[in-house]
Amino acid sequence: MGDYPSKRVRSVNELTDQIFEGALKAEPLKDEIYCQILKQLTENHIKYSEDKGWELLWLCTGLFPPSNILLPHVQKFLQAKKHHPLAPDCMQRLQKALRNGSRKYPPHLVEVEAIQHKTTQIFHKVYFPDDSDEVFEVESSTKAKDFCHNISGRLMLKSSEGFSLFVKITDKVISVPDGDFFFDFVRHLTDWIKKARHGTTGVVPSLTYQVFFMKKLWTNTVPGRDSIADSIFHYYQELPKYLRGYHKCSREEVHQLAALIYRVKFEEDKSHFQNIPKILKDLVPQDQMRLLSPDDWKRSRFDPEDLRGLGG
Repeated sequence: MGDYPSKRVRSVNELTDQIFEGALKAEPLKDEIYCQILKQLTENHIKYSEDKGWELLWLCTGLFPPSNILLPHVQKFLQAKKHHPLAPDCMQRLQKALRNGSRKYPPHLVEVEAIQHKTTQIFHKVYFPDDSDEVFEVESSTKAKDFCHNISGRLMLKSSEGFSLFVKITDKVISVPDGDFFFDFVRHLTDWIKKARHGTTGVVPSLTYQVFFMKKLWTNTVPGRDSIADSIFHYYQELPKYLRGYHKCSREEVHQLAALIYRVKFEEDKSHFQNIPKILKDLVPQDQMRLLSPDDWKRSRFDPEDLRGLGG
């Protein structure tokens, strides 16, 4: 809170880790943290120190609630301070912590940086298989299943069943379990990779990550039932598998699918048709390409006129 300034340069979440790690491992320390923060905020006339104290309280209410014994006192404190800009948000975060339970890890770097920059909203970019992306608000209490539900609603998917969040960090892409708090999972993952990298190189790496939303379970997927899911997810996720030869298709189906893939890539533009031999690997499965020469594929009923009647 600035009462004992340190000249040593610290990482953004070094002190918040020290404050909250113990409380997340030992239940009685949760009340102790709340009591210490509220005490520091009572009759604190140093503006800088008070501001930092409110930032800590904001982070704390997003991590875990106090015990039932202390809870009324924390609520009364926030009600008495309702004119402070962070008090209403702290109260809302406290209610969500009571509903959703405690986090397992200290605040993520993104959460600490957000409140240090005086913002209580955290927005996250999410990438989709069709190379599009959207920005979504993520709260400290957001679990992966809630995040998936929000994304499905925004995209107007008929159901979020079978979809999952994936975090890509360095060369790894890992699915986020539905019941995990989003920031807990990312924090755990980055800490694990940092520890492994630090052990081998002796240098703590700076890690960035990307979030993807994709279909994970295909058991109840029926093509055509949800055209939006088909056009954003199913087609683009299944196309690479199809081109690797994972699907058993007749020659006639391969011709029709090649025409449809061409339509998706180039729409009504037939000028690329003369380059069919060069782009054949993007249209025909690997195991089927060997059956005919590129020119034979071009002549073999794969005619630009066929494209008119083969789907839109």
